[in-house]
Amino acid sequence: MRVKGGPQTQRRHKKILAITKGQRGSKHRLFKRGNEAMMKSLVYAYRDRRNRKRDFRSLWITRINAATRQNEMSYSQFMHGLKQAGVELDRKALADIAMHDASTFSQLVATAKAAL
Repeated sequence: MRVKGGPQTQRRHKKILAITKGQRGSKHRLFKRGNEAMMKSLVYAYRDRRNRKRDFRSLWITRINAATRQNEMSYSQFMHGLKQAGVELDRKALADIAMHDASTFSQLVATAKAAL
């Protein structure tokens, strides 16, 4: 005689199908397809939590580069100049300043130029 598991298996299946709610087709109806979809989605979530950090750093660098070019300077020279001047602002803060406060960013560019 085989062991079916009964209520325990039903609870486990319901838990998986609750996670895949909103998926298309049989993924939110059938346990096997839902389990496959859930495992894949957890892998994507794990991967993309790390990729998000890369993506944001890339975005900040792009914004800083655009702002420094408006002030006749390259991104790499700007960052080197800030390091020489002892300014310890991270890229997130610099990008925010570049987007919302152009005059302050121009002063930072002037500081970087002076340090070079």
